[in-house]
Amino acid sequence: MDVKLRRFFPFLHWARPTAESLRRDMWAGLSVGLVLVPQALAYATLAGMPPQTGLYAALLPSVVGILWGSSVLLAVGPVALTSILTFGSLSAMTSPLSADWVALAIWLSLYAGVIQFLLGACKMGKITYLVSQPVVIGFINAAAVIIVLSQLPGLLGLNLHTDSLLTQLDKLLTGSESMLWTSAFGLVSLILLLALKRYTPKVPGMLVVTALGIAASWAFDYAGHGGAVVGALPVGLPPLSLPPAIGWQAHQALWPAATILALVSFTEAMSSCRVLARKTNERWDENQELIGQGLAKITSGFSGAFPVSGSFSRSALNIYAGATSAWASLIAAVCILISLYFLTTPIAYLPYSVLAAMIMVPVFKLLDFAAFPRLFRISRDDGLVAAVTFAVTLWSTPSLHYGVFAGVAITMVSFLYRHTHPRVVEVGVHGDGTLRDRKRFQLPPLAPDILAVRMDATLNFLTAATLERFIAERRSTNKNIKRILLCASGINDIDASGIETLMSLQLSLQADQRELYFTAVKKQVWDVLERAGLITVIGQEHLFQTDREAIESLVRAQKT
Repeated sequence: MDVKLRRFFPFLHWARPTAESLRRDMWAGLSVGLVLVPQALAYATLAGMPPQTGLYAALLPSVVGILWGSSVLLAVGPVALTSILTFGSLSAMTSPLSADWVALAIWLSLYAGVIQFLLGACKMGKITYLVSQPVVIGFINAAAVIIVLSQLPGLLGLNLHTDSLLTQLDKLLTGSESMLWTSAFGLVSLILLLALKRYTPKVPGMLVVTALGIAASWAFDYAGHGGAVVGALPVGLPPLSLPPAIGWQAHQALWPAATILALVSFTEAMSSCRVLARKTNERWDENQELIGQGLAKITSGFSGAFPVSGSFSRSALNIYAGATSAWASLIAAVCILISLYFLTTPIAYLPYSVLAAMIMVPVFKLLDFAAFPRLFRISRDDGLVAAVTFAVTLWSTPSLHYGVFAGVAITMVSFLYRHTHPRVVEVGVHGDGTLRDRKRFQLPPLAPDILAVRMDATLNFLTAATLERFIAERRSTNKNIKRILLCASGINDIDASGIETLMSLQLSLQADQRELYFTAVKKQVWDVLERAGLITVIGQEHLFQTDREAIESLVRAQKT
């Protein structure tokens, strides 16, 4: 019974805290919690949601995510990537901040959470690997560009939705009061955040800028000069309730976006878990983490908020501040709870231009254009996948999920192409006594009548035809070939198509009074050959344990 309880309630595995660990977790939790308050407001704005929903997304979802996750130091809550994905998924369906927008965001969070929960419960965590690293690099860079551009109007006081380009230019030239105040607050906040990050990295820049922004807004009557502020927020806990009703077509439109959001957000969370595991040597389980992330998103939906995920920056701050366990995240959640009851009044003065600056600065770290040439140097295919993902994501804005679809599709095509074109080479005896690529090392054949072939791939329905065609071409150009040696050291597996190909090759050679030999066959391949009866057909005398044994036997036979 105890084992079952621990399986369904992983937090029962937590080690009992000590006075020292609680002290460290308390400090780390306060550090993360104070940063999380302005971040939550900023990411709610980025998602097109009311500001208070950012605090809702940072409260109960973060608690559920840490209780049912597997990485005790992973900070769960609002993050830039899921926020921009939420905005992009809903932009074509309705207007930001509207009741319909909020309803769709709630359902998007629920659907993405259910997908992640089912993947984890069915132990299908590996399916998230479909979103390869090149896809992630291409998408994150494109998303970062989109986020920065999307925040420029808020930072500078532009209104691209209601004002024409000529109106915007006129405001810039005439010096509109609201635009001047907005630009001043936004640009000063941006410069201050960058300066604090550059020269005093230990100082919580977001907290400092938030406090100064609120104080300056109140002191100079920012709102009275036309500047947009957060305004009054509801006090207290989020109103837990059933999700609002939406149309059937809206449900259908959300499913593809929810699938992409579930995969991409978990890929980001997995990256954070891997980094945390390297730094702390903690063990984590991808399937359990999927369950935790899924339940956190579901909780966020029932809290009236938008999708959440694991935050790399806040997790890193957790470690930096000395966190030792999940208690740090629970203490950070308490900070959010206190904010909902006691800090809503000062938060009302916070300018949206300051929030825009707080969104842009962390996103600058996501821009990594040097990754593209690096990928092209490693693999042209991977570089192409990243470039296509980047381009399609930008082109398909605001429907960002099409960029991921394109990236995954190109990845699959590249994968199939590589696996239908395996490396098949003719080998000869190298100076060290091993069989190496004849063309690369300019080696003579084993003997004038021997074709020694090695394939470095699984022999299956994708690769069998390539091996068969390679041998056929060599036989047609060299009529002296009487014996064929298949060096099987590079073949790790074989299926029915591979067996059929070898059987056909054996019968064809036998009809022409030629012989087929094998060397260095691995056990798992040998077992399949034996079950298929091919060992008996070929004959034990045509099978060699090692390449050296094959070389000595076949060359000796040639001399005699």
